[in-house]
Amino acid sequence: MVLINDFNGIFEFGIVLGIVFVLIMVALGIFVFVFWILMLIDCLKRRYKESSDKIVWVIVIVFTQILGALIYYFVVKVKDKKK
Repeated sequence: MVLINDFNGIFEFGIVLGIVFVLIMVALGIFVFVFWILMLIDCLKRRYKESSDKIVWVIVIVFTQILGALIYYFVVKVKDKKK
């Protein structure tokens, strides 16, 4: 009997841990998606010296998703904040 009760406790802990993990992953996914959308909007609104720059950045952000958004953030957005 004691072994069965211990197994149920471990099983319940595993379920709780799994639910917490899923909730963290969902929150992280929502954060990444919102960040991606914000970088895409910033890219579309920004005025560039050359018109082809906007097209290139939109293509980079759309096709490389979060990696493109991170590259855009560090190359364009952070550089703009320093000015």
